[in-house]
Amino acid sequence: MSTPIPIPSVSELTLLKALWKQQPLSARELHDAVAEELGWSFSSTRKTLERMLDKQMLAQQAAHGVNVYVARLEKVGTLAAFARDFGTRVMEMAAPLPVTMFTGSKLVDSDELAQLEQMLQDWPSDEAGKP
Repeated sequence: MSTPIPIPSVSELTLLKALWKQQPLSARELHDAVAEELGWSFSSTRKTLERMLDKQMLAQQAAHGVNVYVARLEKVGTLAAFARDFGTRVMEMAAPLPVTMFTGSKLVDSDELAQLEQMLQDWPSDEAGKP
């Protein structure tokens, strides 16, 4: 059985999105990239990065004497897990969310959109394995 993809919090997702656009990034670069959206102090960004490292959502590397971060969570799989969680937990839907709700997204290209649709359609049912 595969390990479930962790569902990031909204703030964790904001940091992941910045990394999916460009990585690796230092803590300062990440903070600057999300400062307007999150409105956090630098220390709050650092603390969230530490928690994300603990959850294995990120990896930390040294580059030119500075610690930089890379996303360990794959973008399309994470978005599919997030969408699935939203659909089932928030909207109480048994069927997958329609991929059309992602059309026009600046976060995914057409190939990733097709992958996302496939992942949502192929997602194992919560009833799988139950008699």
